[in-house]
Amino acid sequence: MLNTPTTPTAYRGRIAPSPTGYLHLGHARTFWTAQQRAKEQGGTLVLRMEDLDAARCKPEFVDAIYEDLRWFGFSWEEGPDLSGAFALYTQSQRLPFYRAAFEQLKQHGLVYPCKCSRQDVMRALAAPHVGEEEPVYPGTCRESNSRAADVKEKISWRFRVPDGEAIFFEDGGFGEQKFIAGKDFGDFVIWRHDDVPSYQLSVVVDDAAMQMTEVVRGADLLMSTARQILLYRALELPAPAFYHCQLLNDENGVRLAKRNDCLSLRHLREVGQSPERLKGDWDFY
Repeated sequence: MLNTPTTPTAYRGRIAPSPTGYLHLGHARTFWTAQQRAKEQGGTLVLRMEDLDAARCKPEFVDAIYEDLRWFGFSWEEGPDLSGAFALYTQSQRLPFYRAAFEQLKQHGLVYPCKCSRQDVMRALAAPHVGEEEPVYPGTCRESNSRAADVKEKISWRFRVPDGEAIFFEDGGFGEQKFIAGKDFGDFVIWRHDDVPSYQLSVVVDDAAMQMTEVVRGADLLMSTARQILLYRALELPAPAFYHCQLLNDENGVRLAKRNDCLSLRHLREVGQSPERLKGDWDFY
């Protein structure tokens, strides 16, 4: 079993960018909310680099994250560049922790091997966004013989959700939330066929290990929180509080993404915008 973290006595929050492109103004707003909430409570802000997607993560984007965050006025007390009591702070260096959690779930019969839906499996590495949620898995491989994992095939592993159970949580930004396992979301991938943990598993392991007391992130991850609450419970780990932020949209009402180069922090800095002007009219609470 994983070591259960002790209950922290002070606020701990985090910002967790992925170096798959340049950060945009939507990232900055959510991260700024996280920083403000940490400061208001005299707490600690942690920078964690979520770089498990080896095909898309690039060193130049890692460098850009540090430059753009500092330009915008961010500071953190723990991170890959500072170390800290809960190092390591880069996910690609934390694979043994994820493997231990995966093995614990296997030992308790909470996961099963799956051969289908390659698109969903490949998508499992990144955090889902609004409109990009995978369809509810029909359970095709749920009752299959677990020995299928011994066959030399491309096997992923799914977490078996408790069908019909209502998952409730009180969100700091959006109030009470309720999702029905098996209806709003189905069995989800936690370990990919290329031997890499999914987003859902890696963030649960890291947020528990780093003793996060509150996770601040975008509203597109509300349903992911329900999935992660199930993983916290299955791994016997304490879940943090959650605060989801409104998303920023472009002039056409479309959610900002890393493809919005004109609203990347890198571009905004290059054209002479100032952080003070960009965040001047933000209303956080």
